[in-house]
Amino acid sequence: MAKLFNRIKNTIEADFHEMLDDKERKNPIALLNQYLRECEKEVEKVRKLVERQYLLSEEFTREYEKAAELTEKRKYQAEIASKAGEEELHKFAQQEYEQYSARSARLKTSKEQAEKQLDDLEQKYEEMKHKLKDMYIKRMELMGRENMTRAHHKMDKVMASNQFTNKSFSRFDEMERYLDRLEHQVNTGYHRHTIDARIAQLEKEMKNQENPTTV
Repeated sequence: MAKLFNRIKNTIEADFHEMLDDKERKNPIALLNQYLRECEKEVEKVRKLVERQYLLSEEFTREYEKAAELTEKRKYQAEIASKAGEEELHKFAQQEYEQYSARSARLKTSKEQAEKQLDDLEQKYEEMKHKLKDMYIKRMELMGRENMTRAHHKMDKVMASNQFTNKSFSRFDEMERYLDRLEHQVNTGYHRHTIDARIAQLEKEMKNQENPTTV
């Protein structure tokens, strides 16, 4: 049964990775965006850890300062009680001093560890932010190259099917044909007007020859 479950698990994982590979081939930018979103979540988690560690470090510092202050206070009180011959009071103050002294030493160690952990987390956080920024830049570069690839592919496809020539230059062809027609109409009208005027002049001259004016 365990072997069967392992086989099913391996099959599902293989299908999943194949699906991811297919998705990456078809739309690498979309998969990159998915990776970026996941990285953003991880960066946000680390940011929250940094904030929590910072608060913890501050708390350790406050507790250490309190314990150190009480340690010095009980030490002074124990000395006063000893000088005054107050054995019970001296004993109590001495016990308090030893307890606060041990606590102070423990808190000092914890505070230093918390501060070191905070430094490590902050460095890790900054490193992750830089890597995330680099990924953003990489995505822009890939998008630029993808756009150029798509543009070249589309232009090559259009040029191969003569769509570019037909669509882009059809307006110029239409304008050229229109100008040709217009020129033809103008020339025809000019010649027609010229012929009419010339014929009218000839008719007038012929009439003058047939009917000369009497002097």
